Amino acid sequence: MNIVITGASRGIGFELAKALAKHKQNHLVVISRNLNKLKELAAECLRIYPDAKVTPYQFDLNQFDFYPFIVQRLETIIPKCDILVHNAGKLVNKPFNQFQLSDFDDTFNVNVKGPFFFTQAMLPIMNKGSHIVNIGSVGGIQGSVKFPGLAAYSSSKAALAIFSEVLAVELAEKEIKVNCLALGAVQTEMFAKAFPGAKALQNPAQIAHFIGDFCVNGHKYFNGKVIPVALSVP
Repeated sequence: MNIVITGASRGIGFELAKALAKHKQNHLVVISRNLNKLKELAAECLRIYPDAKVTPYQFDLNQFDFYPFIVQRLETIIPKCDILVHNAGKLVNKPFNQFQLSDFDDTFNVNVKGPFFFTQAMLPIMNKGSHIVNIGSVGGIQGSVKFPGLAAYSSSKAALAIFSEVLAVELAEKEIKVNCLALGAVQTEMFAKAFPGAKALQNPAQIAHFIGDFCVNGHKYFNGKVIPVALSVP
């Protein structure tokens, strides 16, 4: 399968790529602004799995006008895409009354606008029967426990959840499935920024195995669903 993962230079994205690279039939394109980290990821995958196919691709997802060109480039690497994982995320932890317009825009650009328009650009190369997986947050689910400082982050993940539901309907005729995994606490840099001093029950490698299996098999059972994946609150 041909798989594209955004935000793959660290944390969950990094470990997810490693989990999916173990299957030699998979060809991964891993995207991030940090090319050095992507090269480290590719090298580590090859060290663990000598047959792994992992292609680093440096790109800033805030460069929306260049999305059509990146897809043209991706077509030369993987003619078609079977799994698209929107993992890149942005979190700003600030009291609501201290939020600047730039904080809001940065958060929504990465967490909502990016998945929206990158999916749009990728549609011409998405295979029939492919799976789009949006990495959301339990904090973006209505009725879940909310925390101060995360107004923009939680709101953006709520928007991503609704986008996932709507996109599944939009793409039904193309036989492309869309789901959102609303993750709980995972010990990442982003979690540490949101909850300084807190300890999560899961690490990125653990959750990555679940996400990897869901990417490959989840669309056989779910479509247009927002699925909480959490052991604790937060």
